[in-house]
Amino acid sequence: MLSHRLSPRQQPGFEPLTPARKGTLVLRRVVGIAVICAAFAGAANAQSASDAMISDALRAAPASIVDTASVSDLAGNVLRQGTSDYTCFPAPDGIAGPMCFDAEWRRWMAAWMGGKPFTAKRLAIAYMLAGDSPDGGASNIDPAASVPSADNEWIVEGPHMMVITPDPSVYAGIPTVIQTDGPYVMWSGTPYVHLMVPIAARPEQRSIPSQ
Repeated sequence: MLSHRLSPRQQPGFEPLTPARKGTLVLRRVVGIAVICAAFAGAANAQSASDAMISDALRAAPASIVDTASVSDLAGNVLRQGTSDYTCFPAPDGIAGPMCFDAEWRRWMAAWMGGKPFTAKRLAIAYMLAGDSPDGGASNIDPAASVPSADNEWIVEGPHMMVITPDPSVYAGIPTVIQTDGPYVMWSGTPYVHLMVPIAARPEQRSIPSQ
């Protein structure tokens, strides 16, 4: 064959590298690099957001489950698969702080959010060791309340644990008001009754809107 003896300009199908064609090739290369960079940046941003949610969620966890708990976003997407029964969630805006729930507490959460009946099948403990978010909290007496009022005993709690049990009568004798230095019963008389166990100081409270 003679093709190896021909100059590049004599090769079949050779297109002269005119300034216009050179510009097109450079543009294609730049666009290709930009697409690759954008893909890497998007992946990095997604990973960064995922890492931030994981870090936020694990603020709720005691040291004993930090390494073993699963972590999920609030839409139910698993961000980190764990080996224990606990799943930790980042703080939902305007509701609470980050939280770590076992399977029984996740049943409780689904029932509460859906306004469905609930009875615990066993004693279970949840952790909110970062406390409530400053713009969150809950009414101590009304599971459906979403904002503080003068008569719904709104509380922004500090670091705490929560306990549910199949037999709420075991809470008898424990205060049902938040003006106490120890544990108190929240949502007494409802399917979502549980024991609040503060383990650190209570933060500054939200102001009550004027009526």
